[in-house]
Amino acid sequence: MRQILVSEYLPEEHLSRLRVGFEVVYDPDLYADRPRLLEKVADAVAIFTRNRTQIDAELLAAGRKLKVVGRLGVGLDNIDMEACSVAGVVVVPAVGGNAVSVAEYVIGAMLMLVRGVFTMTGSMIAGEWPRQGHAFGRELKGMTLGLVGFGSIARQVAARAAAFEMRIVAHDPFIPSDSPAWQAVERVELDELLAEADVVSLHTPLTEQTANLIDWSALEKMRSSALLINTSRGGTVDEAALAGALRNGIIGGAALDVFASEPLRSEGAATFTGLTNLILTPHIAGNTYESVDRVARMIVAAVLEVLGD
Repeated sequence: MRQILVSEYLPEEHLSRLRVGFEVVYDPDLYADRPRLLEKVADAVAIFTRNRTQIDAELLAAGRKLKVVGRLGVGLDNIDMEACSVAGVVVVPAVGGNAVSVAEYVIGAMLMLVRGVFTMTGSMIAGEWPRQGHAFGRELKGMTLGLVGFGSIARQVAARAAAFEMRIVAHDPFIPSDSPAWQAVERVELDELLAEADVVSLHTPLTEQTANLIDWSALEKMRSSALLINTSRGGTVDEAALAGALRNGIIGGAALDVFASEPLRSEGAATFTGLTNLILTPHIAGNTYESVDRVARMIVAAVLEVLGD
C-alpha cells in the first residue's frame, strides 16, 4: 500500500480520508527530528507539511518516491521550489484557504492598537479606574490603510476596512496597472504609501527584494502615529529597527505575528522588552477552527487528485 507522511498537525477527520487507500504515517512533531524525518520519507509518495518541515534537496533525495507536497498553508519559505521542480515533485499550497482568518486578525489588531484600551483588565481587577490618559483612543473611520502587497489576503482586508470607511491604498509591483483589482483601492508607490498611511499592513512573500523591506529608513518615512502590522513573513521587517522606532516615537505601534526566527526565542524576545505599544502573537493569524478545516479539506483533495485517487 502506498504511504503518505504527515509531519505536522492534521485533524483526524482529514487523516481518515487519507487512510482510505493509503498507509498514513502521522507524527505531528516529526519536523523537529530531521534524521527520523529523512528515514520516514523514504517510502512516502506524498508529504503534508505546515511551515516547519524543511522540504529541501536533502529531503527530496531521501524521498525518491515522492510525487507531491501538500502545504497546509500558503507560504513557501520552507519549500525549495526549484529542487521540487527538478525532482518532479508537485507542490500544492492552500492559496486563499486562511485569507479570511488573517484578514480578521489584521482588523482586530488595528482596532486594539488604535483604541489602546483593551489591556486594562488587570488594572480594573486591581481596583483601578484607568480613564485618565487612556480613555481617548482613535477611530478607524477616515484613516488611511496602506496594503503592501495586494493578493488574496490583502483584498480581504481591504473589503473589511471599507466597512470602517477607511481610505485604502495599496502597492504591488506584480499586479499590472490595468488590472481590475485596482478598482477597489488606490494604487500608489511604496514611499507614498509609507508617508500617507495611518496603518501599514504587510502582505508580501519573503524574497531577496522584500527581506528587511521595512527597515529604519522605511520606518522614518512613516507618520509618528502610524501603526505597522505584519502577518506576511518574518524577515520582511527589521525587528531591531522596529523596536527602536517604537521606543523613540518614530511610529505609534505595531503588531507582529511572524518573525525572522521562529519560534521567537529569549534573545529575539528581548528586542521588544518593555514596549507597551506592541502586540506579539506566535504565527497564528491564519489559524482558526474554520481555516484549519478549510485548508486541510482543500489540500487533502488536491493531493489525492495528484496521486490519482
